[in-house]
Amino acid sequence: MSGPTGTAVPTDPTFYRSPAEAIAAPTEELAYVVAFDRSGQRPDALTVVDTDPASDSYGQVVGWADMPTTGDELHHFGWNACSSALMHAGHDTGDDGLQRRYLLVPGIRSSRVHVFDTHPDPRSPRLHKTIEAEELRAKAGYSRPHTLHCGPDGVFLTCLGGAEDGGGPGGIALLDHATFDVIGPWETDRGDQHLAYDAWWHLNQNTLVSSEWGTPSMIEDGLVPDLLLGQQYGHRLHFWDLAEGKHRQTVDLGPEHQMVLEIRPSHDPDATWGFVGVVISTADLSASVWRWHREGDEWRVDEVISIPAEPADPADLPPALQPFGAVPPLVSDIDLSVDDRMLYVSCWGTGELKQYDVSDPAAPREVGSVHLGGIVRRTPHPAAPAERLAGGPQMVEVSRDGRRVYLTNSLYGAWDDQFFPAGVGAWMAKVDTDPAAGGLTLDERFFPRGEDFRGLRVHQVRLQGGDASSDSYCWR
Repeated sequence: MSGPTGTAVPTDPTFYRSPAEAIAAPTEELAYVVAFDRSGQRPDALTVVDTDPASDSYGQVVGWADMPTTGDELHHFGWNACSSALMHAGHDTGDDGLQRRYLLVPGIRSSRVHVFDTHPDPRSPRLHKTIEAEELRAKAGYSRPHTLHCGPDGVFLTCLGGAEDGGGPGGIALLDHATFDVIGPWETDRGDQHLAYDAWWHLNQNTLVSSEWGTPSMIEDGLVPDLLLGQQYGHRLHFWDLAEGKHRQTVDLGPEHQMVLEIRPSHDPDATWGFVGVVISTADLSASVWRWHREGDEWRVDEVISIPAEPADPADLPPALQPFGAVPPLVSDIDLSVDDRMLYVSCWGTGELKQYDVSDPAAPREVGSVHLGGIVRRTPHPAAPAERLAGGPQMVEVSRDGRRVYLTNSLYGAWDDQFFPAGVGAWMAKVDTDPAAGGLTLDERFFPRGEDFRGLRVHQVRLQGGDASSDSYCWR
């Protein structure tokens, strides 16, 4: 990289040229976890958890930064920069060059984006800037920001809503890499895309993939049974020209496959496949994972994992599920290890994390499972065997070397309340695994929960130096 005067500037050591380089990098010592107040009366927070097993404060919350506002409902968040910056010019931000330094933390309810600086002290993030909802709406025409990635033209910020409150279409806003000002909408031609959720890409194939959930009015007050049974939630994948922002292809997974959510492309920059999770089928309450892949000039999508619902006594179920007499898995997150070997699938409803060997991505093979929480099971953590846990494995994040998996238990405020009406609580867990052979073991020393997070609910995790769902790599 070169600076404004053409002189060489440092490259952040956490920008990895390849997946193998990321895997070999130093182990994370901190995890950043967003926590939110369901009532909207207290500020949400960006928390810092010690992940160094040799530390006296291992598994404890060691840093805390309150939002300057209330009512944000922090959800997904991410770094201002990642390894993809090595492929694109124009990312210099001063004498120190571009760094994985700032965490952009959207509020899915408020449509604000808070930007926190993790330097000089990674345990004490400091508020750097707030992007107000009015700027996002006026400049990009979007609201309800959700997921972000550092990309070739700026920071890509997926949004569930459009300019009109509660409605669509959702899409992608671009933010400036250096100032974080809203540049505008990314799309130049959205085709038939209307619903939005996640987006990521194959950089070397000039392809962005996006998925669908629902507009704000469809999700903010909980799952709407009439919309679900009417198959009105998202059930399609979209493929775009990354450089031009033009919609190229839609693949419909079938209207019964409701809520097509987390996008996880292969980390191999030359690959043309990836996985997406589907929350529920209206046919039988099962959940599923699908693989997309390229055949010639067309993209194909095939179901490769199906997870059935589990029968249950209606008396043990929340009102929304009592008529069905079963617990749906409710696959709410998936994550693919950096070596593209293991796929992790969160079954929030049944309280299970599943591990699949996807060395052959067309034929996943289950090699590990662990239970925590669940609508009926309420499986306790071994660190607190008397505590029947609410929630379940929800957000899942995998370390770069594939040896550690971090879990949190809250899905989305209104949905937590619907499926766990007695309260969802708050907890975070860590699972150890063999990245080659698989198998999952809960770490009994790592279980921050409840008042460790001051009564706030916890959602997504980001790891110091990057993680399996942060970075796109440019070279093999």
